[in-house]
Amino acid sequence: MKPENIKKLPREGVDKILIRGTNWIGDAILTLPAVAAIRATYPLAHIAVLVKPWVADIYELFSAVDEIIIYENKFDTPAGVFRLARMLKGKKFNAAILLQNAIEAAIIAFAARIPLRAGYDSDARGFLLTHRVHRTEEIRKVHQIDYYLEMVKALGCVSVDREMHLETKIRLLDAQDILRKFIPETKKAIIGIAPGATYGPAKRWFPDRFAAVMDKLDEEFSTQGIILGGKSDWEVAQEVQKLARTKLINLAGETTLREAIYLISQCRLFISNDSGLMHIAGALNILTIALFGSTNPATTAPAGNKSTIVRREVSCSPCLKETCPTDFRCMRLISVEDVFKAAQNLMRLAENERSE
Repeated sequence: MKPENIKKLPREGVDKILIRGTNWIGDAILTLPAVAAIRATYPLAHIAVLVKPWVADIYELFSAVDEIIIYENKFDTPAGVFRLARMLKGKKFNAAILLQNAIEAAIIAFAARIPLRAGYDSDARGFLLTHRVHRTEEIRKVHQIDYYLEMVKALGCVSVDREMHLETKIRLLDAQDILRKFIPETKKAIIGIAPGATYGPAKRWFPDRFAAVMDKLDEEFSTQGIILGGKSDWEVAQEVQKLARTKLINLAGETTLREAIYLISQCRLFISNDSGLMHIAGALNILTIALFGSTNPATTAPAGNKSTIVRREVSCSPCLKETCPTDFRCMRLISVEDVFKAAQNLMRLAENERSE
């Protein structure tokens, strides 16, 4: 379907919009410009976003939506889906814009009797949509920010800045309060790391190498390291903590997402595998080093203009596999020195900028 043939959403008569948000932290960050485009197009509409509980803070902190509707665990059954649809029907939305690609999102909007249902025609759901955008092979190769933006633009939404400028939306007072809660009084530069990653071990650099980089950074810059991640990342975070000579504070699984966001906002530098926290750091315009192996930085590189990708070109990457079927060369070839030099350069540039 050519863009000029896509049926546009009407500008008039759309005053209550449901956005089905994405399910993962990184994806949620990358949808924010698309959400901003919807708001800019319908400035007076009541806009609600339907999301899983673990990403709700992303949309609450960084988007201009009016309502967060939590997709609770009790709705994760066929019967639950239709209970959710009945609840949404009572809210009388007149349009649903589905950023999530799954057919389930379209089934819910259809069962909720929302008259205008728009999104990519992915997952064989095109027949359930009144306004569908063809998901071409070309669009699947672009950066995810543009993937979502191009969809809403094709539906008639206005163009907006793809840069998110999330650092301007963080409340400094709250950030300082949370900093004091988790980190002892320190004047050292705070360095955050995220050695975990969802989806599988193929995205994870080695714990001993994270530890070695943190040791070298502390030797040169006198730093306070913090380890962030979810509960599932606690073991790998503990391993990094044990292997490091410098004192690292393991906060994996100890913070809420909102607290993690505020802590990242206070970091001088953030070093991460391809993960949701990497996307938060990039969008907050924190100096970020992103380690890529099995995944593709062309589509999922962190946002912002202060990010550095560390990656080694190998013939089998990006494979997008959960577990490496061979020798894990994409990550094995990234050395401690590679990451340390990238961090050293960013830290020195930042110090020069502050001294000018």
